[in-house]
Amino acid sequence: MTPPVPTLRLERSLWAEGRIVIACDEVGRGALAGPVAIGATVMAPRSGRPRVPEGLRDSKLIPEPRRADVAARAGAWVDASALGWSTSAEIDEVGIIRALGRAAHRAIDVLRAQGVPIADAIVILDGNHDYITPAGALECAVRPVIKADRDCASAAAASVLAKVGRDALMVDLHDEAPVYAWHRNKGYASAVHRAAIAEHGISAHHRSSWAISDAPALF
Repeated sequence: MTPPVPTLRLERSLWAEGRIVIACDEVGRGALAGPVAIGATVMAPRSGRPRVPEGLRDSKLIPEPRRADVAARAGAWVDASALGWSTSAEIDEVGIIRALGRAAHRAIDVLRAQGVPIADAIVILDGNHDYITPAGALECAVRPVIKADRDCASAAAASVLAKVGRDALMVDLHDEAPVYAWHRNKGYASAVHRAAIAEHGISAHHRSSWAISDAPALF
């Protein structure tokens, strides 16, 4: 089955109301090691916007060898973008949902520093739960949208930017602890990763509060 192609249908309806669209999506929620990342993209109302970049999809639907190219074109297509992070230690301290909220606020703070008028925006958040608002005051509304990364081009762009950014970080962290093969599994529960944990224990980048030994192997 051909993966669905994201569109600007929802974004156009929000632009018609005079809203700037900020789309947010997370990467790394289910990993055993490494941070979570929130990608945030900005698309303001304007005429003559170029078509959705060819190949743009939810990052999970883009083959890994093509992701960096798609991310580069998506980053050039949107009006602004940012990444926000929460570390594994922070996830252990406050839990994954609050950590996601903090990471989203950090991404939005970067956009604010870039001059994006946040008060004029609405946030499209992939998923069915608003974890941004409980993490701190925000001067605009947040709208959770199920499968936004699949259906909304702005959220698909946020998804692939976050995925490529986090994967690059995990490849860099691999050099600190090569036994876990993070350059391949990116911190997720592969069989090799779990075997290395069983033999060597966990590192400073693992989420020590998680039941790591019970995590299912994902690939």
